[in-house]
Amino acid sequence: MHLRDLTRFLAELAENNNRAWFVMNKPRYDILRAEFLELVTGLIREIARFDPAVADCNPKKALFRINRDLRFSREKIPYKTHFSAAITASGLKKPSQGGGPAYYFHIDEKGLLLFAGGEYMPPPERLRAIRRRIADDPDGFAKVLKNRRLRQAYGELQQEGKLRRPPKGYDADAPHIEYIKLKSFIVWQEMPAMKAAGALEKTLIDGFRDALPLVEWLRAIR
Repeated sequence: MHLRDLTRFLAELAENNNRAWFVMNKPRYDILRAEFLELVTGLIREIARFDPAVADCNPKKALFRINRDLRFSREKIPYKTHFSAAITASGLKKPSQGGGPAYYFHIDEKGLLLFAGGEYMPPPERLRAIRRRIADDPDGFAKVLKNRRLRQAYGELQQEGKLRRPPKGYDADAPHIEYIKLKSFIVWQEMPAMKAAGALEKTLIDGFRDALPLVEWLRAIR
C-alpha cells in the first residue's frame, strides 16, 4: 500500500470534494482502491490464523464505499475523505445490518491510521443484549477487561457516547455500571500512518490480535 500516495489523494479530495474532480482523478482512485483491497485480503488471511471465524469474510464486501450517504446528512459533500474496512465473521460490516463485532481500520486525509476492535453503536436490541451479558456475568466481563494484551495495547474501553444515567432497569450501584452506560464497546488506537510505513499489515495484525478477547466475548453474545 502506497501510504504517501493515498494520503495525498485523500488530502486533495478533501479540498476538492466534488464529482467533477473525482471523475478527473478516478484512475488514481482505482489504483489506490485496488491496493487497499489487496491489503484487506491479506489481513483477512492473517487474522484467520488466530480468529478462524473471519476466514470467509469477503474482502470486497469488507471495504466501505467512498461515496457518502447524503440522505440524512446536512453536509452535502459527496465523498468520504478516508479509506476504511471492517472485517467480521458475519461478512456484514454495518452494525445496523447485524454485523456483530469487527476489526476496523481507516486511513484519512490527515495521514492518520485508526484501528479498532469491538462493536460501534450496535442497534438497540443488540445493545440491550450486551448490557444484559455484562450484568449477568460480571466476572466474565471483568476477565476481558483485565486481559493483559488488551490492556497493554488499548487501556480501557472507549468512553465516548456514554449515557449520563444508568439505562432503564439498572441500578446506579450495579457492577460495571459505567460500562453498562456505554453505547459502543470498542477499543482503538490512532497513529500517523507513515509511522507504520513498511509494516502496515503487521501493525494492524498485532493490533487486531490484541483486541481478540473483546471481539470473542462480544461474538459469544446471542
